[in-house]
Amino acid sequence: MAALVGAPARAADMPEYPDIEIPEVDYGLSGSFYLRGSAAGNLEWAREHISTTGCVCLPPTSPGYGYSVGAGFGYETGTGLRVDVTADYLQNSGLSNGVNTLHLRGGVALANAYYDFSFGGDALSGGWGAYVGAGLGGAYYQTHVTGVGAPADGHGFSPVVAGMAGVQYDMGTVVADVGYRVMYLPQISNNTPGASSFYLNDNTVHEVRGTLRYRFQ
Repeated sequence: MAALVGAPARAADMPEYPDIEIPEVDYGLSGSFYLRGSAAGNLEWAREHISTTGCVCLPPTSPGYGYSVGAGFGYETGTGLRVDVTADYLQNSGLSNGVNTLHLRGGVALANAYYDFSFGGDALSGGWGAYVGAGLGGAYYQTHVTGVGAPADGHGFSPVVAGMAGVQYDMGTVVADVGYRVMYLPQISNNTPGASSFYLNDNTVHEVRGTLRYRFQ
């Protein structure tokens, strides 16, 4: 009986140890891959028109209008920096010097880098934000010119430099954005040996573009 009575007393005399708190493991910021799709309306302008026919070429007097659609694949680091590659189909008609009118279509491939700014305080807070970016790549195009003494149809390749900026809304898995993109093409030509050729120098394509990005999380 004495042993039974003494057991609770000895248990009560044992010291109490505080609970051990295990710190949470910080795995750092995690990135994610994403797919993207875009659609845009565009305006094209060129600074100078040159022809191999020896004409006194009139400068462009009215811009061309058109659209583009595209898709891409990218990766965002979780720190605000993201990169992607995009391919777009572009069409534009109406660039004119009052005599001839250009009809242009082709494909544009770009490697792009962006920085995202969140209005919530950090790159992962979701909600409204903004971004800026730049791209480098190339365009393969086909040309068709209408009007008096129009040159032959042709095709060519041009390097492309792009700049982007816009606003976006982060819904978690999906991010929607509306932005502006300008693309610079040093020269557009029909490149037709043995026939009259034209050269449009310092071309810019201005776009208002909507994009959806889908994250793989």
